[in-house]
Amino acid sequence: MKILVLNWQDITNPLAGGAEVHLHEVFERIARRGHDVTLFCHRYRGSSREELRNGIRIIRQGGRFLFNYLVPIRYLLKFRKEHFDVVIDDINKIPFFTPLFVREPIIAVTHHLFGRSIFLEAIFPFAFYIFLFERLIKPVYRNVPFIVGSPSTYREYTEWGFRRDQVTIINYCVNKEIYYPSLNDEHEPYRICYFGRLKRYKSIDHLLEACSLLRKDYPELTLDIIGDGDDRTRLENVTKKLDLRDQVHFHGFIDEKKKAPLLHKMRFAVQPSSKEGWGLTVIEANACGVPVIAADVPGLRDSVKNNVTGILYPYGNIESLASAMRILLDDADLRRKMSVNAREWANSFDWAIAAEKTLEIIHEHVQHISRESFRKSMK
Repeated sequence: MKILVLNWQDITNPLAGGAEVHLHEVFERIARRGHDVTLFCHRYRGSSREELRNGIRIIRQGGRFLFNYLVPIRYLLKFRKEHFDVVIDDINKIPFFTPLFVREPIIAVTHHLFGRSIFLEAIFPFAFYIFLFERLIKPVYRNVPFIVGSPSTYREYTEWGFRRDQVTIINYCVNKEIYYPSLNDEHEPYRICYFGRLKRYKSIDHLLEACSLLRKDYPELTLDIIGDGDDRTRLENVTKKLDLRDQVHFHGFIDEKKKAPLLHKMRFAVQPSSKEGWGLTVIEANACGVPVIAADVPGLRDSVKNNVTGILYPYGNIESLASAMRILLDDADLRRKMSVNAREWANSFDWAIAAEKTLEIIHEHVQHISRESFRKSMK
């Protein structure tokens, strides 16, 4: 089967996040089963125009901000002549609107709807542009099957008017070769982390404010911020303003092999985001035995089992976040139990199963479209 995947970025992009991890973990496995997978995404500085990565042919073209306008041009000039069996439209913020120009069967993969939370991330004109385009998903994709990563996103789509049989949940998983528990409990009692991309809507400044509240009672408390993104400069300025420069360490982008050894040192991780599709980094931290304190928002309330693998707190409530942090800083037994529970929870998510389910949906949809086309031709 020939599969074309459309996504803004690939996994090698410095700004890649959970959407790109999901794409590559699933479609690399599908490629290993003998299927021909092509990914079309935008270029970034230092990237090649084309490469083969773990069975996926990656074609990069255009810049980050106008890539969505390049997709239909490339499709009409090139891709429609390559006779793909199916097109996977990975919707991330701004959709490509493939039902308007793609001839082949389409399956949409989406992680979460930003809704009004986009106004926390971007300035008004650009935020409104994304908000408006996202509202057009419903009329344009009304007949397209969707794969989503969490019950929260499933509810968003079905409450928005999509049929229940049109939306399928396939949970995001964890690569156990990259994220694994330590043989011994290596965590440092007063060392915590944020793990993920640095984006404004992820509200990492809330964690910095909570650390400021706890500084007097926990002078040894240190925060590792693991990841990179366009909100880093602002967060560094907030760190200086709160006089936390000696307590906060910005790691930036780190190599995959270094992630687990670094996470093993953490008492717990914190995810203060305003919204997530699932919370992939939650499960990745859990696989390393790290409990996670997270905002009680869509996505994160699916990936964190409250008071079992971590603690949920009301989004934006800095005092509640600080209180939750106190609980895991003070109670070693509770932290130990949550660490065991977190490893068991993460172990239940397998990318091989996610790839198999995705392939089943692709086959079913392609066969359905073929049957429908045959019926129409016989009329």
